[in-house]
Amino acid sequence: MSDYRGRFAPTPSGPLHFGSLVAALASFLDARRAGGEWLLRIEDIDLPRCPAGAADEILRQLEAFGLHWDGPARWQHARDDAYQAALERLTELGLAYPCSCSRKQWRDHPVYPGWCRAGVREPDQPVAWRLRSDLGLRPVSWQDRLFGEQRFDPAALGDVVLKRKDSLWAYQLAVVVDDADQGISDVVRGFDLLDNTPWQRQLQHALGAPEPRYLHLPLITGEDGQKLSKQNLAPALPTGDAAVRPLLHAALAALDQAPPEALATAPVTEQLAWAVAAWSVARIRPLAERPRADTPG
Repeated sequence: MSDYRGRFAPTPSGPLHFGSLVAALASFLDARRAGGEWLLRIEDIDLPRCPAGAADEILRQLEAFGLHWDGPARWQHARDDAYQAALERLTELGLAYPCSCSRKQWRDHPVYPGWCRAGVREPDQPVAWRLRSDLGLRPVSWQDRLFGEQRFDPAALGDVVLKRKDSLWAYQLAVVVDDADQGISDVVRGFDLLDNTPWQRQLQHALGAPEPRYLHLPLITGEDGQKLSKQNLAPALPTGDAAVRPLLHAALAALDQAPPEALATAPVTEQLAWAVAAWSVARIRPLAERPRADTPG
């Protein structure tokens, strides 16, 4: 076993779709090709958006495609104490502050203008907690495994929310705390999250957490050119073997792995064995525009 440790971290706001499958498959293949571990984290910090049964359906979908994870799945809703400890540490460092402002109040600005940095403007209103992006690590740079050198000034992106006014934890803080706690060495995810990485690097630096390697994948789009997503009503992945086999083959093709046509009807174990042995990030085309998701079924 190598020191590679990857993860797939879906939000159970609905079932997985083809875009989810491509991301999960890439992270799975990258981990298995390296002889490493592949973990599953259910990002259910926003429980009101997670309907009953959605997480269980995701587990069934992954298993149907042969994407078996190592160890027990982690559930973010049980991690409140760890996130609170991280927020308190950031507050001690002067990197987190309470904010009463609503999005409506700053809608004429491209990013939140930091009005509460010097103190809460409306002390009688509920507060969120924000990151002082101007005081954290600046600039931020890293080498993306597909898209090459990336360089951002997080202050230009604004002070991201770490904890919401309704006391629910925000993605940016939770993902950094859990990646560090689980020893994640490699993050493989969609290109739509690339510009979240600067805030995450600031948080990693402030909390003394290691920096994972990043591989951001070109997005899969639908017939309308929009990213496949639950919001766009992308069809749920099937779990029946007859439908799963050609869809797994299509996902390998979407990752530019050029699977043999004969594999399209092969069992998932056979397809995955071929894919692990053949996996190559160098084959993936880092293009802004990708082929439409013309998937079977």
